[in-house]
Amino acid sequence: MHRDLGTYLARGLTPERILAQYFGRVGGVTRGRDANIHGMGDLSLGLIGFISHLPASLPVVAGAAQAFKLKGEPRVALGFFGDGSSSQGLAHETLNWASVFQLPVVFICENNQYAYSTPLARQMNIENIADRAAGYGMPGVVVDGNDFFAVYPAVQAAVAHARSGGGPTLIECKTMRMRGHAIHDNMAYVPPDLLATWQQRDPIRRFEAYLYERGLLDDKGLSDLLNRIERELDAAQARAEASPYPDPSTVADDVYA
Repeated sequence: MHRDLGTYLARGLTPERILAQYFGRVGGVTRGRDANIHGMGDLSLGLIGFISHLPASLPVVAGAAQAFKLKGEPRVALGFFGDGSSSQGLAHETLNWASVFQLPVVFICENNQYAYSTPLARQMNIENIADRAAGYGMPGVVVDGNDFFAVYPAVQAAVAHARSGGGPTLIECKTMRMRGHAIHDNMAYVPPDLLATWQQRDPIRRFEAYLYERGLLDDKGLSDLLNRIERELDAAQARAEASPYPDPSTVADDVYA
């Protein structure tokens, strides 16, 4: 998803290619066909381009998992969606399909508390999104989505479960969207005290504190790391900006309709 660029980086998609994508340059993932990250994917890295209407990506995830199963490949598909998507029909149809066919897939629902301006309590009458998993006959897991040490083992266990033939798992990561839905959204509908509470649970700050407490990181180490990241991003931006715009004569390349 467009809110999961960390996943793209972990899979090997470089900042240079992501920035070039925004600039509409040949060096971008779609080679200048799109100046947005909607649909950005690279199958060689195991990344399927998502669909802007987020629930519509879930059947694609299930399709990939079904292909893995039919081909006998020991692979697992992970599909990301939000609390708003969880209320859409496609989400329910996909969860049911994946369970019926025991597909090797992990559904990760990022519970952001608000689907645009709609709070979760106005979407459903149960406490947890993961409670719905029981109705489909799959495990449902609720974790603190802002805690690395809660998310990682939960996903690791679900992937192992899927890879061993156990079928799908629904993981609900409780978190909070700290910015507006888009640049035009000032989030006036969110109580300020709620944002203040979640600000104290920032996952990066919590991970930093963990490393500091165990002597794995100090002020100099953190400063060096941040400076290295800045240098890498500056270099990536320069290379992305140096990438040319696509040749108009290639406009029909990679069009499959």
